[in-house]
Amino acid sequence: MSYEFDRKQRIAILGGGPGGYEAALAGAQLGAEVTLVERVGVGGSAVLTDVVPSKTLIATAEASNSIKEAADLGVQFFGRNESGRPVRPEVAVNLSAVNARLLRLARQQSDDMKSQLIKAGVRIVEGDGRLDGPQRLIVSTGRGSGATDFDEIDADTLIVSVGASPRILPTAQPDGERIFTWTQLYTLQSVPEHLIVVGSGVTGAEFASAYRALGSEVTLISSRDQVLPGEDADAARVIEDVFKRNGMTVLSKSRASSVTRTDTGVVATLADGRTVEGSHCLLAVGSIPNTAGIGLEEAGVQLTESGHIRVNRVARTSMPSIYAAGDCSDFLPLASVASMQGRAAVFHAMGDAVNPTELRNVTSNIFTQPEIATVGWTQKQIEDGVAQGTIYKLPLASNPRAKMQGLKEGFVKLFARTGSGTVIGGVIVAPHASELILPIAIAIEHRLTVDQVARAFAVYPSLSGSITDAARAMHIVA
Repeated sequence: MSYEFDRKQRIAILGGGPGGYEAALAGAQLGAEVTLVERVGVGGSAVLTDVVPSKTLIATAEASNSIKEAADLGVQFFGRNESGRPVRPEVAVNLSAVNARLLRLARQQSDDMKSQLIKAGVRIVEGDGRLDGPQRLIVSTGRGSGATDFDEIDADTLIVSVGASPRILPTAQPDGERIFTWTQLYTLQSVPEHLIVVGSGVTGAEFASAYRALGSEVTLISSRDQVLPGEDADAARVIEDVFKRNGMTVLSKSRASSVTRTDTGVVATLADGRTVEGSHCLLAVGSIPNTAGIGLEEAGVQLTESGHIRVNRVARTSMPSIYAAGDCSDFLPLASVASMQGRAAVFHAMGDAVNPTELRNVTSNIFTQPEIATVGWTQKQIEDGVAQGTIYKLPLASNPRAKMQGLKEGFVKLFARTGSGTVIGGVIVAPHASELILPIAIAIEHRLTVDQVARAFAVYPSLSGSITDAARAMHIVA
């Protein structure tokens, strides 16, 4: 492909989620002529119906739990009845107000992102887009009446960032009233009396944890031996124990064959014939990339059997002029990864310096209570001989700050290369593990040894002190 260097390079982006947004900003920063096509709003589903609203809901659940657990720290809440006797008040959650707030915050975040793009000089086109070959987008911009307007956008580089949608089971059709996907929950006006969650992966576990904290009776249906299959086994065990101790019903090795409505709620039928009755049901059984019918294969882009776009470590597809970022690609489906892919795509397309994305350096987090944060090689990979390393696990209960806060569950786990002591991975199970994992991620990115990590000064007392304590315990003798 040849470029005309007497004009600005043209970049057209289909989809304004985290990947498309970051790609647009990077392109504008490098002086390209950037057009972003988005149909629902800048930020896409990640901001409007997924990450931002769900984590806002979880923050509310954490606040509710903090109030309930304050008595363990000696803080007691009392009111007085008509006779003047002290009574313990109930913690009430106004879910209608909670949902109104989180949707408002999501829209504000979307508007802020749109303002940043406009300020950077990005052209935003609202509508449904599809590829018309490797260097053109056709956008349907018609609204309202039967007439439809089309916009043709030619570009030197196309970036596809169309995201994914919840997977739907033929025998469990969501109606937005009793049976929901995770994008539909925010219409609820009150906390469900009994929420059945089908699927114990990240999404299912997060919502099960949140709604139990908000006051719902929760039944979590898991087809595997334990919740969060594929995650660190010790971490998943802690979360499942916490779930059960908090009164959640966890049905392991149980597969839901159907979910149907009744006059008063829902009933989930399991593959072995058992039934579970509840007031509402959340389906959290994975997602499907939004790649069908948008001209990818006609443009020469290779897809996987699942419909994801095949990309390399700089987000380039099988067509040199087309890149893909985010959940529609066959990379790790995280907003942070999508953002990095978007930037990498633009840097590569415009000849700027780019570091190919290394998935082993990506931090991920599960927003249960407590949270689970991971980065680098896993314990299973070390035990299977895929990576050579030593493992050290430090219970959070031994940390002085954790004792002050009444924290009993959780741990810090470090993995170091055998011989050199270079940090190659880590797991943290703790409140705000998403914040605590960063020092381990930095150590992995810059190939620091456990001795170098141990020499850093952690505040005393602090939860982050467990990281340096673990590193100190793994001291490499010269």
